[in-house]
Amino acid sequence: MIRYLCRAAASVALLFAAGGASAGATVTYAHPEKMTDVPRYPSDREQMELTLREHLEQLSARLPAGQQLIVDFLDIDLAGDVFPRVPVQDIRVLKGRADWPRMHLRWRIEQDGTVLRSGERELSDPNYLMNSSRHDRELYAHEKNLLDDWFRKEFLASR
Repeated sequence: MIRYLCRAAASVALLFAAGGASAGATVTYAHPEKMTDVPRYPSDREQMELTLREHLEQLSARLPAGQQLIVDFLDIDLAGDVFPRVPVQDIRVLKGRADWPRMHLRWRIEQDGTVLRSGERELSDPNYLMNSSRHDRELYAHEKNLLDDWFRKEFLASR
């Protein structure tokens, strides 16, 4: 619990420190309790939301000055399958079969209150266990890889 509070405090501090920065991200989750596959315990779900939010904030720092990324997660299906083991902790097993990560999101880029671009995407990676990245030892590494790939193709390739 203390770890989560420290992480939340660090996030708030980063937001205040970045107050002068022009790029940023706003991330919301539409009905996370109804999503295909997210952690079942509220504290674990909040940790997933925070992790993905922080990752998108890092990615949005690469946007041109003054642009804001707004992402609304409509559905998430995390990599692997969950096997409940004990009442307080689930185990997620990655097999590489039909358990690949999937995300359905709606996004837009705004600058000075004007929508520059928007869209809706369904992201997935059936070969998620074959791909390696800098996130390999991190929580939600495969989902971060999905977001990295989407961001690179959607926003950086057009520069």
